Amino acid sequence: LANSGFLSLCAHGRVTGLAVEAGAAMSHVTPVCEGRSLRRGTRCLGVAGDHLSRHLQRLLRDSPAEPWLPQALTKKVLTQLKEQYCYVSLDYEGDLREKGSQPPARFQTPDGRWITLGKERFCCPEPLFRPELLQHSCPGLHQLAGQSLHTLPEHLRRNMLGNIVLSGGSSMFPGFPERMCLELNALFQGAGVHIEVLANPRRSTAAWAGGAMAASLTSFRHSWMTQDEYQEHGPQYVHTKF
Repeated sequence: LANSGFLSLCAHGRVTGLAVEAGAAMSHVTPVCEGRSLRRGTRCLGVAGDHLSRHLQRLLRDSPAEPWLPQALTKKVLTQLKEQYCYVSLDYEGDLREKGSQPPARFQTPDGRWITLGKERFCCPEPLFRPELLQHSCPGLHQLAGQSLHTLPEHLRRNMLGNIVLSGGSSMFPGFPERMCLELNALFQGAGVHIEVLANPRRSTAAWAGGAMAASLTSFRHSWMTQDEYQEHGPQYVHTKF
């Protein structure tokens, strides 16, 4: 067993930093120092990929469309639309007025019909930064990252600000790293710190890659439950050992 934030950092060659994870079911912010996750600074956001897919579905249903559209918005189609055409806006309010910084995109459904995405392209992932769009009262992911950092001593916080690592499939939207960096710089404006957001092109599977790396280290052996232990004590032994 290992914390996924720590594993995401491992995939980026780090054991200290702030892991910002946006996955399918939940999003997390986890500060990690020398391989240990700091629980006091850990934050959770109940907005992630599954919520964004349903949000995109509502956006398309609410827009003027053909009567056949609701039937065409299967889970597979919504995932394709989200992953291929949606992006994070660097100026959400401005893009709403201008109807987006990028042109509309057209997508052909398996039955040969066409779906056009306009402002839905950047409105879909915006709840990661504005959860109130989904009637959530919690802060956005960037604000949770700021809260997490403020729980740390100043010397450690400065180190973390140069080692902010993104991971998870919902961090793969074009513009997501730039928006996160922009928002964090605004939160720490005047603090005289350098903020760097690390976004590996393969970050969607960073926790898995980090797990492979961590599992190969001799220092990770205390995190194993062996087959012999399992056979002797049963699956409930996980609660005793960890």
